[in-house]
Amino acid sequence: MDKWQLLKNRRAILSGLVALGIAAMGMAPFAGSASAQSLLEKIRNGETIRIGFSNQAPWAYPGESNEPLGFVNAMTLDILKKMGATKVEPVVTEWGSLIPGLQAGRLDIITGGMYILPARCRNVLFTDPIVVVKDALIVPKGNPKGLHSYEDVRDKRVTFVTGSGYESVAIAQKVGIPDDKLMQVAGDVEIAQAVKVGRADAGSANYLSMKRVVENDDILELADPFTSPKRPGYSALGFPLNEQATVDAFNAAMKDYLGSDEMMASVGKYGYDKTMLPDGTATAAICKE
Repeated sequence: MDKWQLLKNRRAILSGLVALGIAAMGMAPFAGSASAQSLLEKIRNGETIRIGFSNQAPWAYPGESNEPLGFVNAMTLDILKKMGATKVEPVVTEWGSLIPGLQAGRLDIITGGMYILPARCRNVLFTDPIVVVKDALIVPKGNPKGLHSYEDVRDKRVTFVTGSGYESVAIAQKVGIPDDKLMQVAGDVEIAQAVKVGRADAGSANYLSMKRVVENDDILELADPFTSPKRPGYSALGFPLNEQATVDAFNAAMKDYLGSDEMMASVGKYGYDKTMLPDGTATAAICKE
C-alpha cells in the first residue's frame, strides 16, 4: 500500500469516528430524558414519595414520631395508596418554605392544605380542590374592641396578625390596614399566641384552624359575627410544574374518593364534614381570577 492510499484510509477512519461522535452527542439528550423518572412512575413503582407540610392542624401536621397527621395528609395517603404508593416520607418545614422546597426538588407533593391562588399557580400545579373553607377572626374573650371585620381592624387602628404567605396578608393590605399594624408570623399557633399575649388585637386564618386553637381556651374566641372581604378558600395539593400527568392521574383517583364513606372515615376526626366538600369550582378557573 503506497503512502497516498494509507493517508486516504486514515482520513476515512477519522471521518467515521467524527460521525460516530456527533451521533453520540445527538443521542445523549434523548438517553438522559429516557432515564429521568416522573413522579407518576415513582408512585406506581412504590418508591418513596416526599410529602411536605408545616404545623397547620387540623390540615396537616406532624405527630409525636413525625407521622403525617391532619385531614389533608389523610386524604393524600389514601389516594397515593390507590395509585400504588407504598412508602411516604414526611418533610415538615415552615409554610413559606413549601413552594421553594417543591421547586428545588426537596418535596414531591405539598400536602399543607394550600389555597389555590393565581400567583401560586405560576409556581405550582394544583389538583382539583379538596376542601372549601371560610376564614375566621380570632379575638380576646368577649371581643373587647368590637372587631367583626377587616374594616373594623383598619378603622380602629389596632394590630392585626396573620401567617406569613397567607392570603390574609394581601387582603389586609388591600383593605387598607397599614403595614405598621400588620404582623406576620409563622403559622396558626403563632397567630393565636400573638393575640393571647396582647401583641396583636385580632388575627385571621381559615375557620378550621382558628376554631381548633380556641377550643377549650379561656382567653380567646372567634368573632361572631365575622364579615370577611374574601370569598371562601379552595384548597388543593401542590405538584411540580412538570408533573401534569401525575396531577391528572391523582385527580382521576380522587374523583370517586371525595365525599365517599372511606374519605369521611379518614377525615372526620379532624373536623372535616360534608359541608366543606368542593362545590364544583375548577382549579383552572381559580387560577385565572
